[in-house]
Amino acid sequence: MTDLILTPNIDGADDFYADLLAAHEGLEKSDSDALNARLVLVLVNHIGDRAVLDQALKAAALKQE
Repeated sequence: MTDLILTPNIDGADDFYADLLAAHEGLEKSDSDALNARLVLVLVNHIGDRAVLDQALKAAALKQE
């Protein structure tokens, strides 16, 4: 089983954040929410490891194991 990485692990994090904000620019709330949902599903598919995804769900929901 692979453990979820919760420490900073992205090159150019500020640049990515700026790109993420730009992707949402001008969108209505519902369209922004849909973009977020699609992004989550694309990344979930890329990760593909159910154990890691379960850890991510718990971390995002602020649940302790």
